[in-house]
Amino acid sequence: MRTLLIDGDNDVTYGGAELVARWKADSNARIWVDLCEQNDDAERALLEDMGCHALAVTDALRERHPPKIEDFDDHVFILYRGIKSFDDGLNHEGQNISFFIGERFLVTRHPHAAISIDRMMKDGAALQLKKSPAHLALRIMHTSAGIYLDTVLAFEERLVDLEDELMEQGNDELMKEVIGYKSRLVKLRRTFNYHQNITDELKTGEYSLFPEGSAIDHVVIDLHDRFERLHSLINMFYELCGDLVDGYISITSHQLNSTMRVLTVITAIFVPLSFLAGLYGMNFEYIPELKVQYGYFILLAVMFMLAGGLLWAFRRMRWL
Repeated sequence: MRTLLIDGDNDVTYGGAELVARWKADSNARIWVDLCEQNDDAERALLEDMGCHALAVTDALRERHPPKIEDFDDHVFILYRGIKSFDDGLNHEGQNISFFIGERFLVTRHPHAAISIDRMMKDGAALQLKKSPAHLALRIMHTSAGIYLDTVLAFEERLVDLEDELMEQGNDELMKEVIGYKSRLVKLRRTFNYHQNITDELKTGEYSLFPEGSAIDHVVIDLHDRFERLHSLINMFYELCGDLVDGYISITSHQLNSTMRVLTVITAIFVPLSFLAGLYGMNFEYIPELKVQYGYFILLAVMFMLAGGLLWAFRRMRWL
């Protein structure tokens, strides 16, 4: 457990569970409590002791739950899809981050280390908490969205390179890579759609801690714009991956059709030749042509003329 306390005199203190008691004793104090890899029973006891609603606590402790936002009497509960790990290949391992936001407190709960929370705890948390716990919660989400955005924009370069490689030397390995990206983009699109819905809810101004027209309103709008941009980029990249797959299939089909055309021409040429060879290869004693002095050469000439005529016909029909 990590805690950040700003007391009534605006003094900043970092610590652990001991700061919760100081926060309770000072009615002007504000606190951020970050719970990570704690015992579920201990987390539930602390959250309920700080006045968090039991149903929200239950949702927060669930291993899997879709992102959501709920407004209670004295606090707002936001379940957010945060980042455990994320790389340039869009290999993404997310985790639920729970935000309990009150007038004087912010509690974040997550099962594993979260990049955005670690960054905020190291730099900028005190400044945001002095404004309000809601500002700090939005800034954590904003940081997370920034990490998503930087990685997604970096992925665009890989997608452009992949498009060029597929056009120059398309193969099954590159196609597997594209399909893998497409699958990951679907998951990200679902996540950003949830986040966009949360910021849509916050923009309505119906939540007591996020009133419309207040100083925090522009922060909500900025966060919403980030998720809207992320959702738009992910949709665009998903469609581009789909176009790459369709293009590769079209090229492969065209190459297969060309190969089949050549094989068809070869077969069409050799069928009559095989017929003639088979006809004069029969073991009958009396075949008149066998007695002709130049019969062999005449047959060869007929076969060459027949093959040449068929080649000329196929070229005229633009099969070759």
